[in-house]
Amino acid sequence: MDHQAVHSADLWPLAVYVAAVLLLAVAMIGLSHILGERHTGRVTGEPYESGIMPTGAAWIRFDVKYYLVAMFFVIFDLESVFIFAWAVAVKEAGWGGYLAIVVFIGILMAALFYLWRMGALDWGTLKQERRTDT
Repeated sequence: MDHQAVHSADLWPLAVYVAAVLLLAVAMIGLSHILGERHTGRVTGEPYESGIMPTGAAWIRFDVKYYLVAMFFVIFDLESVFIFAWAVAVKEAGWGGYLAIVVFIGILMAALFYLWRMGALDWGTLKQERRTDT
């Protein structure tokens, strides 16, 4: 039997699945376009925030610390996923897996200590810190 024929025969369920997902997505978008309401009013283009009328400009600058905290959260959240995956397979991983996770957590602790020492986790400014020190 030809190796290419066997390989392509194994991929037909994937092709059917991709076609079904694309068909479903196109059908949902198309039906919502056909059946959805179309109206324009004086407040149609206004942003809606919990029933409160917006005040001020929508384009305000956020402090970079918000983004830093968000990035730290994403990084440490992904690392917790790796630790959870290790915990699920702890028996199969054996002592080698245990040593690997100890090194992994050690690197995490070193990174967290580095961020702490560099001041990346501090929210106060230098002026605020000087006021609290005196």
